[in-house]
Amino acid sequence: MALLNFRKREEPKNLGNDAVEAFLKGFSIEVMPRTAEKVESFRDILPASTRVYIAHIEGTPIEDMVATAKRLNAEGFPVMPHFPSRIIKDKATLADWIARYRGEADVRQALLLAGGVATPHGDYHCSMQLMETGLFGDFDRLHVAGHPEGNKDIDPDGSDKNVMEALRWKQKFSETTDAKMALATQFCFEAGPIIEWVNALNAAGISIPVHIGIAGPAKLQTLIKFAIACGVGPSLKVLQKRAMDVSKLLLPYEPNEVIEELAAHKAANPDFGIEAVHFFPLGGIKTNAQWATDNGGASGKPAAQA
Repeated sequence: MALLNFRKREEPKNLGNDAVEAFLKGFSIEVMPRTAEKVESFRDILPASTRVYIAHIEGTPIEDMVATAKRLNAEGFPVMPHFPSRIIKDKATLADWIARYRGEADVRQALLLAGGVATPHGDYHCSMQLMETGLFGDFDRLHVAGHPEGNKDIDPDGSDKNVMEALRWKQKFSETTDAKMALATQFCFEAGPIIEWVNALNAAGISIPVHIGIAGPAKLQTLIKFAIACGVGPSLKVLQKRAMDVSKLLLPYEPNEVIEELAAHKAANPDFGIEAVHFFPLGGIKTNAQWATDNGGASGKPAAQA
């Protein structure tokens, strides 16, 4: 099992690796309206044209979501808001959200997912139902969720039967839509299982490109908290093992090793199904953006410096 790299922030290590720079090209990152408010200018921290997902947490007003999308679009960043099916009451509500995003913020991309709510608020319980509405027909991109370590909410028995059935449905849908599709995955911490999962998808006839979820730099305690809350699978044990070492408990995590291993595999296997990296900035978007640009993401320059 690969060990993660934990280093003091005052001694950052840039990977200085051509394969890593190529792997980070076109990376995306995630924000919420309340975290976006703390960023004075996204152009000062993100490379030009970085895709920014906007997480829609239960209870967040749609007005706040649309306002955040409008601001990011105005700063020159393509926006991909979440559409969590289980918090959407009905088709009229969905149509209203889409109309607001399109009309006020020129949104042309969406991440469709079930969402973390156990009991649906209305008519929908999964992303496939949103896709079947036909309301996303003129979107340029539609991303859906991927689970490299499985999902016990979907497959309580620990198998991947239901997850794979859903992916086969989404594969067929991808062949009938003009929108570009991708699997935006949950974050995980080991390259080996990720590589095995992507290869297994391809072997099963799932050719939708993968945008692999990676946790950005964060304190170990913060990372463990989010990993448990988000249902991260076996790779959580790596963090828990490190937490038992008191000397490392307070040191920050950086995703150096998992990125290096995945980048090396992609360089050696150009047809490997990972298309891009999607960062979850659990330790802060500025910290994550700095790490990404320091390691060559979009050739290492925020938009304001390009």
